Amino acid sequence: MRGSYWIETLGCPKNQVDSDKLAGSLLLDGYEAASGPESADVVVVNTCAFIEPARAESVETILSLSQGRRAGARLVVTGCLAARAGEELALAMPEVDVVADVGVPVELALAPRGRGASRWRPRSGETVPSLDLLEMPRRPTDAPWAYVKVAEGCDRRCGFCAIPSFRGPQRSRTLEAVLAEVDALQVREVVLVAQDLASFGRDRSARVASSSDHSELDALVPDAVDVPGIVELVEAVSARVDRVRLLYLYPSSLTDGLVDAICATGVPYFDLSLQHVSRPLLRRMRRFGNSERFLARIRQIREKAPEAALRSSFILGYPGETEEDHDELLSFIGEAELDWAGFFTFSNEDGTYAASLDGAVPESLALERLRECAELQDAITARRRAVLVGSRLEVLVDAPGIARSHREAPEIDGVIRVPTSLAAGSLVGVEVVGAEGPDLLAELVGDRRAGISSDGVVAALR
Repeated sequence: MRGSYWIETLGCPKNQVDSDKLAGSLLLDGYEAASGPESADVVVVNTCAFIEPARAESVETILSLSQGRRAGARLVVTGCLAARAGEELALAMPEVDVVADVGVPVELALAPRGRGASRWRPRSGETVPSLDLLEMPRRPTDAPWAYVKVAEGCDRRCGFCAIPSFRGPQRSRTLEAVLAEVDALQVREVVLVAQDLASFGRDRSARVASSSDHSELDALVPDAVDVPGIVELVEAVSARVDRVRLLYLYPSSLTDGLVDAICATGVPYFDLSLQHVSRPLLRRMRRFGNSERFLARIRQIREKAPEAALRSSFILGYPGETEEDHDELLSFIGEAELDWAGFFTFSNEDGTYAASLDGAVPESLALERLRECAELQDAITARRRAVLVGSRLEVLVDAPGIARSHREAPEIDGVIRVPTSLAAGSLVGVEVVGAEGPDLLAELVGDRRAGISSDGVVAALR
C-alpha cells in the first residue's frame, strides 16, 4: 500500500463523478481510502469555481483541511478552481502542496519534483500520462443510485457562465462507454449529468455552428444517423436500470422526441434550466425563450404525463433586470407551479459577456427579489406535496428511513420518510400519510407495483 487518501468534493454532481473517478485512479495506484481527512496521507480537495461564493467556499475548505491534516500529509487541490485560477492559487496559498488541473493524475502530481512553485506542470519535454476522467473506472458505491457523467465541457456561451473557458468545448462519451459504466455500477437508478446534457453526441457528429445567443431551437446541426444522441442514450440506459433521470436540460434542446423518451422511462422528471422568463433579459443572458413559450412547453409535458415533476433554476439581479422583468418572473412562478425551483443572485464573473454589461442591480435588491421568489415557490412546493397525501407511490429506498419517488431527484429535492425496516435499494409501494414542507411521510402497502397516484391527485396537481 502506498498510503491512504481522502477526497473532499465541492460543487455540483459532475464534480462528484470526477471525485469518484479520482478515487478509482488512486485505488488502482495502490492507495486506500482513509476514514477521515485527519488520518489520510493525501488530502485532495476537488474544488468548485462557478461563482464567487463557490470559490470562497473552496478556499475556506482548503484552509480548514490544511489545519486539520496530520503531520506529513500532503494537500492537493484540483477541480474547477485549479483549472480556472491555478497560478494565483499556488502563489496565494503556501499551505497547498500541489495544485493540479483536472486530468493530471494525482499520483503523478505527488511524485517528488524538487523545490519550486506548488502548481504542478510538466517539465520541458516531459510526457504527461493521459488521465481521461470521463473514461476512468470509478470506486464502487453503496448507494442504490449514482450520477453518470456523459460529457465534459460546453459549446454554449451563456452570458453569465465561465465554464467553457476552463472546462472547454463539449466532449461526449461514446454510448458504449456510458453503458459499460452503468453496467459496472449495478445500481437501481442512474442520474445522467453533463454541462449540456441534451446535446449529448452532437459534437461527435459535427461541431455545432457558432451562435452568439442560441436564441432559436437547437437545429444548427442535424443529428448524424450513425452517432447516438440523447434519446438513444436515455432508451439504452432505461433498458438496464429501474430508473433513469436527467439533470440540467436546456429548454431549447427539449424536443418532442426527448420528452417522449423521458416519459417512456417511467420517471417523468424534467429539470429545465430556464434562468429567467423575460425575453429581453434572456437575450442579454444569451439564452433562448420567454415566459409564453416556457409555459406552453410545461403544459405540453403535463398533458402527456400528468404526474410529471418539473424543476428549474433562476438568476435574480442579472444586469439590466427591471421591476417589470421581476414581476414577469413572479407571475410565471405562480402560473407554472413547478414542483421544485432554485434561486440564485447574479455573480459577476471575469471573462463572461455579462461582465461587460451595464445596468448593474444592487445586491440588496437582488436578494430582496430572490426572497420574494423563494417564498412564493416554497408555498407552491408545499401545496403540491400536500396534495399527494393519500396517494400510493412506488419509491426507491436510498437509506433506512429515506426514499424517493419519481418526483424527487437525489440530494436536491425533498424526500419521502418511510419505515426504517425497509432495506436500502428496495423498490416498494407506499401510501403517503403526511406532508412536512418539501418532505412526505409514507407507510408500506402490500403491492410493490402500487406506484400510481389516484385520479384525484392528478387532477389536483394540474
